[in-house]
Amino acid sequence: MKSYLAKPHEVERKWYVIDVEGKTLGRAASQVASILRGKHKPIYTPNVDTGDFVIIVNADKVVLTGKKLEQKKLRHHSLYPGGLKEMSYRDALAKKPEFVFYEAVRRMMPKGKLGRQMLKKLKVYSGPEHNHEAQKPEVLELKY
Repeated sequence: MKSYLAKPHEVERKWYVIDVEGKTLGRAASQVASILRGKHKPIYTPNVDTGDFVIIVNADKVVLTGKKLEQKKLRHHSLYPGGLKEMSYRDALAKKPEFVFYEAVRRMMPKGKLGRQMLKKLKVYSGPEHNHEAQKPEVLELKY
């Protein structure tokens, strides 16, 4: 029996809307990363982008458990000496909640050209509105 290998031009893509209000950041991000990669489809092929488009709404109402809001830091470096910038997740969620969710998903995606291509299918919005009604997205509930 031969293995099926998906071809990029044969992939059918759907659009999903996911409301992450009250959901845990890491659990939601891992499921979204799986959908972006296409692992929920029977035609999944690791070297082909078989994933679907995902629209995240209410990213500002995502939850972090324990003391992560204060103790966990969002870090980046300017590549200059002494250029480490850090911000607590409480401040980051207040200033740029879309970026917090986007970064959580980005770090779970494959590194390299294919991962960047898959990540372009993620749209994150801090409020309940989005501008992708023309694509007729389906509402998707996360498992937990």
